[in-house]
Amino acid sequence: MNSRKWVQLFFSTLFVGGISTGIVGFAVKWNEYAHLFTSFEIKEILSVLVWLIGVGFIFSVISQMGFFAYLTIHRFGLGVFRSVSLWNAVQIVLIAFVLFDLVYFRYQLFAKEGESIVSYVLVALFIFLFGLIVAYVKMRETNKEAFIPALFFMVVVTVIEWFPVLRINEENWLYLMLFPLLICNAYQLLMLHRLLRK
Repeated sequence: MNSRKWVQLFFSTLFVGGISTGIVGFAVKWNEYAHLFTSFEIKEILSVLVWLIGVGFIFSVISQMGFFAYLTIHRFGLGVFRSVSLWNAVQIVLIAFVLFDLVYFRYQLFAKEGESIVSYVLVALFIFLFGLIVAYVKMRETNKEAFIPALFFMVVVTVIEWFPVLRINEENWLYLMLFPLLICNAYQLLMLHRLLRK
């Protein structure tokens, strides 16, 4: 990975983060912004879009920090455990631990009296299934050893990056940040080997 490829990945991920947040932002807050489209308030729509893209750039930078941090941690883990299979086993345990915590602690802290745990489980399940799909694609395009690290990155690192809004637990912000993070993380993961092959 030379500096030119890193800059290319940085700016393309920035673009992906901005555009995805722009789209997700209007979808998540459609009730709030629908009147702008029905009354064709172009200036207002553009100002909201610019704000959402700016927020998306921030999400993208958080995603990229997580990605490069994980690349370092992955190398460190391989060095410490000196075995790919043992390091993968540790990562599987951490995936299960993070998914359990994501459901259990969110439910304990934020569930209202009588509220079902199902919605909390569905969010964790969605992240896990999305991670499985991305990890499978990564494995198909590289090698089978890439599956567990890719799944770990998509699940564990995404949840860590998502933590600032998890603490607030405001529904619109939860989804506004989650989808761009998943998209940016998947994009970086699937672009890295393509850039390295060039």
